[in-house]
Amino acid sequence: MGNDQLVNSALLSDAVSQFASLPGLGRKTALRHVLSLLRRSDAEVEAFANTLTRLKHEVHYCRVCHNISDAEVCPICLSHHRDHHTVCVVENIRDVMAIESTGQYNGVYHVLGGIISPMDGIGPRDIEIDSLIARIEPEQIKEVILALPTTMEGDTTNFYIYRRIQSTDRFADSIQTGALRVSQIARGIAVGNELEYTDEITLGRSIVNRVEYKQA
Repeated sequence: MGNDQLVNSALLSDAVSQFASLPGLGRKTALRHVLSLLRRSDAEVEAFANTLTRLKHEVHYCRVCHNISDAEVCPICLSHHRDHHTVCVVENIRDVMAIESTGQYNGVYHVLGGIISPMDGIGPRDIEIDSLIARIEPEQIKEVILALPTTMEGDTTNFYIYRRIQSTDRFADSIQTGALRVSQIARGIAVGNELEYTDEITLGRSIVNRVEYKQA
């Protein structure tokens, strides 16, 4: 029997269940969070709840790069100080945050929203690959950086994206002449690691020392 069930309160039990549904939170930790909220003032709890409600209803996904944004287009895509000819392809929004924290990258991003994983039923059409290909020509992109996890699924997605770009007639010549470069982050990141768990120095070096993508 869980600790929350020892207390005669269905409301408490329901609140613990909601917190415990979050990734990485067990019921004991969830109970501590709920009890902490109960000790706060009404104003603090209402502000907490209102923030979550606004987050759910008002947050946007950038229509250009699919990063989280408060508006239709995120600040990175709107910035005149970024290199809009270089796009870094990442799996999720956490990877954008990890790369930004290094201070070593000044281009823009493209968030796939996942990686190809047949075991999980995720194919190329389930993630934002088509929209990436569609960006290359109108945005005059000169380099596509593949910054995906060093896993079998990440490598599969890298390969698929490269083949999609290479097999597109209007991009094939650009790759041959060097007008369009496809690169990947250097393998300073251990195989099997995700970007968000890599320290800033290692990740920064991997971005700076990126290499030409080559098919395995």
